[in-house]
Amino acid sequence: MKREASLFEALLPIIILIILLTLNVILFDDTLGGANQIALIISAAIAGLIAHRLGLKWGKIREKIVSTIGSAMPSILILLLIGSLAGTWMISGVVPAMIYYGLEIINPKLFLFTAVVVSAIVSVATGSSWSTIATIGVALLGIGNALGMSEALVAGAIISGAYFGDKMSPLSDTTNLAPAMAGTDLFTHIRYMAFTTVPSMTVTLIIFLIWGFRYDFSGAVIDVENVQTAIEGTFNTNPLLFLVPVALITIIILKVPPLPALFAGTILGGVFAIIFQPHIVTEVAGVADDYLKASYISLMQSMFGDVSLTTSDPKVTDLLSTSGMRGMLDTIWLILSAMVFGGIMESAGLLKRITQPIVRYAKSTGSLVASTVGTCIFFNTTASDQYLAIVVPGRMYRKTYQDKGLAPEVLSRTLEDSGTMTSVLIPWNTCGATQSRVLGVDTMAYAPYAFFNIISPMMSILFAYFNIKIRRLSQSNNRDKNIEKE
Repeated sequence: MKREASLFEALLPIIILIILLTLNVILFDDTLGGANQIALIISAAIAGLIAHRLGLKWGKIREKIVSTIGSAMPSILILLLIGSLAGTWMISGVVPAMIYYGLEIINPKLFLFTAVVVSAIVSVATGSSWSTIATIGVALLGIGNALGMSEALVAGAIISGAYFGDKMSPLSDTTNLAPAMAGTDLFTHIRYMAFTTVPSMTVTLIIFLIWGFRYDFSGAVIDVENVQTAIEGTFNTNPLLFLVPVALITIIILKVPPLPALFAGTILGGVFAIIFQPHIVTEVAGVADDYLKASYISLMQSMFGDVSLTTSDPKVTDLLSTSGMRGMLDTIWLILSAMVFGGIMESAGLLKRITQPIVRYAKSTGSLVASTVGTCIFFNTTASDQYLAIVVPGRMYRKTYQDKGLAPEVLSRTLEDSGTMTSVLIPWNTCGATQSRVLGVDTMAYAPYAFFNIISPMMSILFAYFNIKIRRLSQSNNRDKNIEKE
């Protein structure tokens, strides 16, 4: 590049993106259907023109775009497999059975509290918020629907619990990535995160507990009975169906990578559909005289396309509809568009130019942590990927934290409290777009109720300004010596 961008040049694509996204919300009912994707592409084109003015060659820009899209490819592949898994788990009766028995045992007033706890436990065990939300989360949302609760509220509870595990599980990729960027070890990072995470989760659980006891469930009994009757009249709700989610969770705990694990869960769901739901298999396939042929057609259809199973209750019919891999294509389109925008912005140094003044003026520990939080949220919004929101600020701030005598775990904790937690609150971020599609709830609808994700970055800033559990390099060195002695 011949010169560095001015602050106005760096901000211009983001200003245009914000204006276009605002117009889309006002003018379009379904912004995920293409409007937001085009907004990102237009903004990327503006960023490309600015990059060209700065002297950057198109070959370099294209190389960065391809590299950025490549970094998102694992998420895209996981998203496709989640679509196919949702399809086979639906026709096999796994998700309907989870809803049916969940309605039997869950106290409505404790449901929101339970949704957070169950999602957290499964996510800690698997290390994946995505798998948790796509399986247990979908079932919990169905139970919430039957109880007559707001989908956005229930989704907020599910996401709060799922992202607790995404943050604290040693199996989580972000939990391993953050300490690597900051220069500390995994278990020091997890132990240090507990200081801000436990209070954040405690506040979250108290909020959902109070909300549940104040909620009006006057019509819930009728809805629950109707839903259970509709499910029982359509599916064979054999308890053996729970072997499928148990098997998937076990596979993930055994550290099988996400792609083969999800594919195994998909195939297992298909096998159980053939064994336990022969009437569903023939209904989906539209073939009654050849069960082998019907099995093949129905399994393929559930994995790639639309499946709608008719029940005695229209609400349950809507609930038990899936779209397979095809239903994920709009989200993948959004992710690709966001990666193009983020790639151009990064290749031209526009993101770095915006964050430079922030780093320069961060003097106190509180302002430094607050700046880190703001930078992570900024990258979640502009680069549209939680990994970039951890990696880039981690590289940017590592030496600054060291120069100020702060232990690397202070930085790694801040990266997780903000980078991991806020990714799911951005509609065009890979996380926000995915969870919105999987749960069928708009990101902006559930975001105000994802209390754990909102509280976590604020808790990190609060601890820094009040100098609570802020470890210095001298303390960190003493800790390392003690570990070596042990």
